[in-house]
Amino acid sequence: MPSETEVYSSWVGLAYVFNLIVGTGALTLPEGFASAGWFLSTVLLVLLCFISFVCVTFVIESIACANATIRWHHIQSHKIDESENEVSESDQDNVNEETAIMSVNNGRTRRKDYNLNTKVELCEMSDVFMNKTVRILFYAVLCIYLLGDLSIYTAALSKTLVDLSCDTSNDTFFNTERCWSNFEFYKIDVYRMYVLLIALLIGPFTYFNIQKTKYLQMCTLMMRWTAFVIMISLAVFRISEYGPQGHPSASNIKGIPTLIGSSVYSFMCHHSIPNLIAPFSNKQHISLKMGIDMIMICVFYILLSITGVFAFQNVQDLYTLNFIPEHANHSTFFMNTIYYFLGAFPLFTLSTSFPIIAITLQNNLKSLVLDRNTTYGFFVRRIFFPTIVILPPVLISLTTHDLKKLVEVTGSYPGVFVQYIFPVILAHSARKFCRRTFGNVENTFASPFKGNFWFVLVLAWAVVCMGFETYNFIVKYT
Repeated sequence: MPSETEVYSSWVGLAYVFNLIVGTGALTLPEGFASAGWFLSTVLLVLLCFISFVCVTFVIESIACANATIRWHHIQSHKIDESENEVSESDQDNVNEETAIMSVNNGRTRRKDYNLNTKVELCEMSDVFMNKTVRILFYAVLCIYLLGDLSIYTAALSKTLVDLSCDTSNDTFFNTERCWSNFEFYKIDVYRMYVLLIALLIGPFTYFNIQKTKYLQMCTLMMRWTAFVIMISLAVFRISEYGPQGHPSASNIKGIPTLIGSSVYSFMCHHSIPNLIAPFSNKQHISLKMGIDMIMICVFYILLSITGVFAFQNVQDLYTLNFIPEHANHSTFFMNTIYYFLGAFPLFTLSTSFPIIAITLQNNLKSLVLDRNTTYGFFVRRIFFPTIVILPPVLISLTTHDLKKLVEVTGSYPGVFVQYIFPVILAHSARKFCRRTFGNVENTFASPFKGNFWFVLVLAWAVVCMGFETYNFIVKYT
């Protein structure tokens, strides 16, 4: 259990979740709304938010099951004094039928053993609840996805810095075009220097716990809210001043693949839930708190997208580009400031997500490689693993700046598995294991979505998402 110096309040924890979920992908949603129609897009985004929340509750339930299982294993191996499981006199009034069942079943487990106090990574849970084949698949897909995420983040941050600092903007000749017309520095060289700079500035956060990034997280949270409020306010002002410039349809079924492609990962946080919720000082009603956070994010997404499709006749694939002054030489200082602030939006979003993703990846690698019953030194746990997590994304980013290629390789099918399929498999396996081991002991952190219907619904949605991903891939390369 984290010490007091390591915990944070629920508000800080929800800020972490907000920062992890809201990335640059939000800036592609207005184009998706323009393609699929504002009403149909709103319905699909709400559905996407709901299904993602269902999977979040599955992961939380599985963590509680894993905590109970770990304690049970400790008891079985005589690592916990059996007297700790005796009901104290102060607890006698709280004894009920379920408590009696727990005290009889295996002579050990009680409701309070279902908790979130011990951080258990997804891969650790797969070791407990799944067979060897599924575990290997789980580890492979999760590590590929997280490594790809880190590579995308590093490349996106570096390209953003290039776009903000260079006075040329032709991306077609990225490898041969000068960054500044008066200097012999090509954009590709400046890009690589920024990759190394990012590794030096953001990489060190990987060597610490997530809690150590608290002030960075809170600062960027304010920056993100500011960016969203600015974009929504400017769009509303434009509509009120000039009238609706865009006239999107209410629904366009042909645009669904575009919308799904840009929004399927808009609520992705499932891989980092163990790291995010373990330090919560108050874990009561944690699923409700996560749900409120996701609802707020969904509302922001909808407001951003609907105001955008009505404010602009043509919505750019990266929404911030719509706020670039059309005539830079005649733009006011305010509008130029807005342009640079919104242009730097990826810096605010990705710089704080990078440490969380990196810490999640290293923790899962430790679960895969290290023996739980062996004590390892400071170098192995605090130096070696963070380093091997940072180096591959940096090396990949140095060799390519093609973000679309990186997304296609790592972000499509692995992302669907991590966000939808694995939470279902994990929750289903955890429920079976705990029922078989502990009987009818109530899991106080159980998902409210208990029936097999919810498993089928999520899996069906995952198949639909992969179908649209495949369709987009076929259309693009045929």
